[in-house]
Amino acid sequence: MAKEKLVVIKEADLTNNCPECFNQEIKLTFYQRHTYGRLYDRTTKDITHEIKCKKCDSIIYPVSWTEDIERVFDYYQKMLAPDRPVIRFTSLFYILTLLLVVVVVAAGVYIFLEGIIEF
Repeated sequence: MAKEKLVVIKEADLTNNCPECFNQEIKLTFYQRHTYGRLYDRTTKDITHEIKCKKCDSIIYPVSWTEDIERVFDYYQKMLAPDRPVIRFTSLFYILTLLLVVVVVAAGVYIFLEGIIEF
């Protein structure tokens, strides 16, 4: 089963007021989803975000955002440079592929030498 992990691609400290406690210690974090399996590692294009107050430890959802928070969020979202979506194969994948090629070639040579199929 592939494991999913959210990798932090950008963090920013905001000076806007928290809608819950009116403190000015807010952190905006952008995440990109990575999946890790036995045969491949995949970087997806899925990007999520989280705005969290450092004082009251509450997550600020988009419903309670002020116009200032929305403006700052849009700014940082435009400045975001995520990793491009890519699939990287692991060494196990290459070993299994090489083993499969060797088996197919060996089966072809065996069939040719035994005369089952003539070319």
